[in-house]
Amino acid sequence: MNVRIHPSAVIDKTANIADDVIIGPNSVIDAGVQIGDGCILDANVVIGPNVQLGNNNLLYANCAIGRPPQLLGLRPDSPMGKLRIGNNNVIREQVTIHPSIYPDQATIVGNDNLIMVGVHLGHDCVLEDKIVISNYTQISGHCKIETGVWLSGMVAVHQFVTFGKWCYAAGFSGVNHDVPPFVIVSGHYPPEVRSINKRGLKRAGLTEDQQKKIMDAFRRIYRDEDGVLLERVKTVAAQDGLDENVQAMVQAILRSSQHRFGRHLEKFREH
Repeated sequence: MNVRIHPSAVIDKTANIADDVIIGPNSVIDAGVQIGDGCILDANVVIGPNVQLGNNNLLYANCAIGRPPQLLGLRPDSPMGKLRIGNNNVIREQVTIHPSIYPDQATIVGNDNLIMVGVHLGHDCVLEDKIVISNYTQISGHCKIETGVWLSGMVAVHQFVTFGKWCYAAGFSGVNHDVPPFVIVSGHYPPEVRSINKRGLKRAGLTEDQQKKIMDAFRRIYRDEDGVLLERVKTVAAQDGLDENVQAMVQAILRSSQHRFGRHLEKFREH
């Protein structure tokens, strides 16, 4: 064991802290917390009950991770679900991440993500891997952010929104409907699809042929003036031998179209 805990830190006796962990001044680790190998917690980091941290996560000062969600009538002793965070995540200063509001469910953060200063991640969200969320972006509950997504600064996200893999939202966007994979959106209520996220395609490691197929499909869906967008999407979806990335794009649009607000996950809202 090579755990280094500052004398001013408060650690619940039921917390499970693995090897090579560093916990800084005035940090608070609540009951049932699990912290994996190689994690570093800076000063004033607060970890709420039953949070699970994987290996090699770096949490900067003044994070509040796994504290109660922001709901009217919810008390600190109200039953809550879990928060599970994977490996190799960098969580910068003043980030807040809330656990699930359901005792048998969890908010989930995957691996290799960068969450910058002041980001809020609401309850029951799911983040996959290799995501970048820039300063002061605010993400409401029940959202899903797929692999490789990049959200620029001060993006505001409505509940139940899905961001498709390797898409990008420009700064100050207000996103209130699903965003298909591989595209760039900007603007607010509603944001508009502007172009293909070419940098995201390269980050994803796609071949030139795969990139070309995505861009060709994008032109047919968003630049063709024949018919309405949904009809054009259905035409592309009906093609034989459709590239798997193009298929992901068209299926995301079709799923979103099934809900009147363009948010697929709204179908699973509990009324």
